[in-house]
Amino acid sequence: MPKELCYVVDQISREKGIPREVLIETLRSALLSATRKKFGGRTNIDLNIDPKTCDISVFETKTVTAKVVDRNEEISLQDACKISPEAKDGDTVNVPLDLHDFSRIAAQTAKQVIFQRVREAERDVIYSEFKNKVGQIVSGVVMRKEKGAYFINLGKTEAVLPVKETLPNENLKRGDTVRAYIEDVRVTPKGPAIMVTRANPQFIASLFTMEVPEINDGLVIIKNIVREPGERTKLAVYSKNPAIDPVGACVGMKGTRVQSIVRELRGERIDIIPWTDDPRQLVARALSPASVDRIGINEETKTAMVVVNDQQLSLAIGKRGQNVRLAMKLTGWDIDILSETEYSKIRIEEAEKTFSPPSADG
Repeated sequence: MPKELCYVVDQISREKGIPREVLIETLRSALLSATRKKFGGRTNIDLNIDPKTCDISVFETKTVTAKVVDRNEEISLQDACKISPEAKDGDTVNVPLDLHDFSRIAAQTAKQVIFQRVREAERDVIYSEFKNKVGQIVSGVVMRKEKGAYFINLGKTEAVLPVKETLPNENLKRGDTVRAYIEDVRVTPKGPAIMVTRANPQFIASLFTMEVPEINDGLVIIKNIVREPGERTKLAVYSKNPAIDPVGACVGMKGTRVQSIVRELRGERIDIIPWTDDPRQLVARALSPASVDRIGINEETKTAMVVVNDQQLSLAIGKRGQNVRLAMKLTGWDIDILSETEYSKIRIEEAEKTFSPPSADG
């Protein structure tokens, strides 16, 4: 029995990834519950399992007394001395119990509790493992879609990818391999729920960390990242080492690094700009791919007026204002964009107000 028990414990430990000592304690608790049930629920019965040999010993703790009233709780001094020669009145001794008649019902009870505890321990292991992976990217296979979410097989468990956290117009099918960002791990009555996303800006930040060694090594830092999923992402990067071009490191030779990420994002456009503490330069760079002719800022109100060539106006604003909207999120500045024609018109109007001709009465 002990050898078979040790074999089962070792096998479950390997297959489920549950520490051996956790299984031993689970087994001990299950057998103790079954044993106490067999003996009418007596709480003075205890059980031990040797962690190395898996030998099981069951005993009942009794109080030594000169006159025994309750045989379930008390033992005579004469009988106690047979177990512990130094026993005296008032002491407690552990009296071994014979388990040869351990009933089938008790064994079945132990089996049920063991399975339940193993499931609980397995859930705890999964929760601990993935709780430490929050903020990382995982890869899995789409198993099914139901109730507005995809269920992704991660091997030991499933992750939940809500449809609203996928890319626009992204239709995942059963069997598709997909990468996603672990946003949260929650405890539910059915076990840990691993919530993943492909829409969070940090998903792209993590992709760059995986793809760009300089970011992974801390030589290049992502200062800020903003995103409209499926459409456009803007990120500002900074290099601690003057010899390293942060934008070039992210783009890679012939664009290999950034293109790998763009493919993962189904063609989402990515603007990478070098971070600077100069707000004029930062705002101008954030409006990429548009070119800025001139810029004026108000540091108190954190507002900026930007003038661009007439042909650059629509590019600077972007489709439905997307480019300027992301630029404002990236920099934290309120940006107003004017074309050269609009700017010249404003300057002429202001000049006319300043140098208006005197009235006839004057």
